[in-house]
Amino acid sequence: MHIEPGVVEGAKIFLSYGTAVAAFGLTAKMALDSIRRNGGVTALALRSLITTALVFCFFEVLPHHAVGVSEVHLILGSTLLLMFGAGAAAVGLAAGLLIQGLFFAPFDLPQYGMNVTTLLVPLWGISLLANRLIPSATPYVETRYTQALALSTAYQGGIVAWVGFWAFYGHGFSSETLASVGTFGIAYMSVILVEPLIDLGVLALAKALSRYSKGPLFNVRLHHAAA
Repeated sequence: MHIEPGVVEGAKIFLSYGTAVAAFGLTAKMALDSIRRNGGVTALALRSLITTALVFCFFEVLPHHAVGVSEVHLILGSTLLLMFGAGAAAVGLAAGLLIQGLFFAPFDLPQYGMNVTTLLVPLWGISLLANRLIPSATPYVETRYTQALALSTAYQGGIVAWVGFWAFYGHGFSSETLASVGTFGIAYMSVILVEPLIDLGVLALAKALSRYSKGPLFNVRLHHAAA
């Protein structure tokens, strides 16, 4: 989902600064909610360190390929949400993306506002969706495949929608841009197919190793009903 350099240039890039500020505002809200209902400040800090390291690995270590106007990454946003909570997932996505840009991909830094918006706004959306899809009495380790698929589809669909927005905003509605966005969207279908299976595998492992996956390092909702 890294927007390629040159997609949005000049004065148009200032819009991404505004959307990034809004995305950071959503991150602050999710973080505050985690502090109040999901273990407090220390738990959020510990989980955020873990999610930051994981996100960095997702971007830098896992296979990724440039397709059309962006890159296809296995970001695992819904996995991070279920395992660590929305606040820690949001902090990890923003910080992991920034660390990668600062130390390994400085050519991506001008696009940071676009990329962080593309990651965080859909995460906020699926945090709300999870509350509707998964009953409050159901721990996340009991998540069903259809629920995991809905969360993954919503998150990855949000990413594709934002990538499309930036492409059309930067280059206009041309047949070339439409084809490029379409190619990227089709390629991202592979992520939508794989991520729910990863979600369920990770959740099953957390359930089997419950003595290790309870406590401040993981989402309280992982093994418990909603407060």
